[in-house]
Amino acid sequence: MNPKRKKRLIYVVLIVAGVGAAAALMVTAFQQNMMYFITPTEIAAGAVQQGRSIRLGGVVSEGSLRRENDGLTVHFKVTDNANEVPVRYKGILPDLFREGQGIIAIGKVTADNLFVADEVLAKHDENYMPPEVMEALEKSGAKSPHKPEAK
Repeated sequence: MNPKRKKRLIYVVLIVAGVGAAAALMVTAFQQNMMYFITPTEIAAGAVQQGRSIRLGGVVSEGSLRRENDGLTVHFKVTDNANEVPVRYKGILPDLFREGQGIIAIGKVTADNLFVADEVLAKHDENYMPPEVMEALEKSGAKSPHKPEAK
């Protein structure tokens, strides 16, 4: 093999190896930072790795909300109508948070299946419409898709 071709082949092999190594590092980083969406049933079944950051989704159980004296720590249960998971959160809850409301909590599961949330996001239902849009529809005389028609 002529020396010029040999040099080119070495460069190509080095470039392919470098791109492969970079791709492997990216895939590893994505897997470590990936946050899975988990239901209370999966936590109850023990299918969740402790200490790994996950998203818990469900509905806040009626009558489960309890606040501690510090004013920031709240305890509640999240259900998927099959199982419930106790959740502890220290912080200010979103305005839309209430019992019977869908939420997503980001945090970790402890050894005793307690979910310690770092962040709580309240979901509004599909009928939500910003007040400004509702007002504009009413002013224009168009019927609102979310209010029953008067007869």
